[in-house]
Amino acid sequence: MSKDLERRVETVLNQVAVSSSPLSGGSVGEVYKVGLADGRYVAAKVDNQPAPILELEGSMLTYLAQNSQLPVPGVLFSDSRLLVLEYLPGTSSFNSSSQRHAAELLAELHNIAADRFGFSYDTLIGGLHQPNPWKSSWVDFFREQRLLFMANQAFEIGRLPEALFKRLQAFSERLDLWLKEPTQPSLIHGDAWTGNILALNGQITGFLDPAVYFADAEIELSFTTLFGTFGDSFFKRYGEIRPLEPGFLETRRDIYNLYPLLVHVRLFGGSYVASVGRILKRFGY
Repeated sequence: MSKDLERRVETVLNQVAVSSSPLSGGSVGEVYKVGLADGRYVAAKVDNQPAPILELEGSMLTYLAQNSQLPVPGVLFSDSRLLVLEYLPGTSSFNSSSQRHAAELLAELHNIAADRFGFSYDTLIGGLHQPNPWKSSWVDFFREQRLLFMANQAFEIGRLPEALFKRLQAFSERLDLWLKEPTQPSLIHGDAWTGNILALNGQITGFLDPAVYFADAEIELSFTTLFGTFGDSFFKRYGEIRPLEPGFLETRRDIYNLYPLLVHVRLFGGSYVASVGRILKRFGY
């Protein structure tokens, strides 16, 4: 793979490649750090699956670069099987300073609005299809295109038990008891967890692997808590810019985290199934 990848990168960039080594991360394809003869590095993602989809990631990164100030790697080349990106420095370790910077960046992103929820095309999350038909109601969009869509995907491959699927369906019909329509559809990164964010010297250097659409910004904030990505420093600074609505941390956060949990059920099954069950039980289902 190494020499073949280096030759492909040389061809698309018209630059001599002198080294390549695997990188961790990336839900779609394999990721490599490729050294160029001029001393620069690039990140190269390769998708050798029968139905390659890397061009979608390239499109989302380009959209964020053109329509927001969120730091994302520049797209140097993109097609369905090969994505060559600017190599960004940093690690997925966040101190108080980098958490505050992340809050400023995401608050700015969330201020970018549309007139409906969804996106101009379907995207990906964790390599899975993410439908984004335009909807005027956020509660309907979240019910149909997030909870029920992903639950059905997990159920069909046998990772979500039928009894739990039915509990989720019943709960979804009553979402309006806990959720309300937000003041605006906000642009979100869509997959903002530890592994997709880089920081260096107290500053965020990049957001990777987006799953963009226009949503209630609270769904993004919720996901940053699911696996302990950000904490008090982040939320204090975010709230100074975009005040949090009452009930978010106490109630709505768990409801919104059902979606990434269902993504993990679809991908992995296992303990994530029980996590979905615990949240439904909390709300009486």
